[in-house]
Amino acid sequence: MSSDSFIELKNVSFAYGDRPILQDISLTIPRGKLVAIMGGSGSGKTTLLRLISGQVRAQQGQVLVDGQDVGRMGNQALYQHRRRMGMLFQFGALFTDLSVFDNVAFPIREHTRLPESLIRDLVLMKLSAVGLRGTESLMPAELSGGMARRIALARAIALDPQIMLYDEPFTGLDPISLGTIALLIKKLNDALGTSSIMVTHDVHKSLEIVDYVYFVASGRIAAEGTPDEVRHSASPWVQ
Repeated sequence: MSSDSFIELKNVSFAYGDRPILQDISLTIPRGKLVAIMGGSGSGKTTLLRLISGQVRAQQGQVLVDGQDVGRMGNQALYQHRRRMGMLFQFGALFTDLSVFDNVAFPIREHTRLPESLIRDLVLMKLSAVGLRGTESLMPAELSGGMARRIALARAIALDPQIMLYDEPFTGLDPISLGTIALLIKKLNDALGTSSIMVTHDVHKSLEIVDYVYFVASGRIAAEGTPDEVRHSASPWVQ
């Protein structure tokens, strides 16, 4: 992995109460790269995303983003930190009572004071980026699962984030929608130069698009490598 790490976890341990989730984990996400974190349910993958976004704090070790320790941030610093992030939730998590346009506009209105005319241009540009221009007046209930996920992706990149977090972005999608979303994630990551972390169960599709993979098991890094290294790994556990 490149030495220019944008996100770095150093010997991080985390437990919910007396239930250990992560134990002495170290990993790096280089600037502009797309990294997958894989593992079974309950292995601590989503907890890693929560540590990076500052929703929970490590009991031991450091979570560094661009040199700043997330665990030591006060409320104001955390708010600034999260402004640099986009998040694609497991099932998209669109606001059901808002139109497609208002869903994508939401983070822009929340975090900036831009005039509505400019917000409109930005929203249409983001919808265009995910191949769904012309859907702005639809409601979430009128969208297919694949379309809803792409709208959620447009909302996640609305502010051109430096960091993208993907929590199981392929869950519940048919094979064609899944392929479309995977290619979009890769294309947008390259276009925006974002540092991205994808938590996923989908090994085969992920290996086609990511730069590096970490496998988490029992709260530890069980294996890691580039997609090629993973494919040719002699470890029975990886296979």
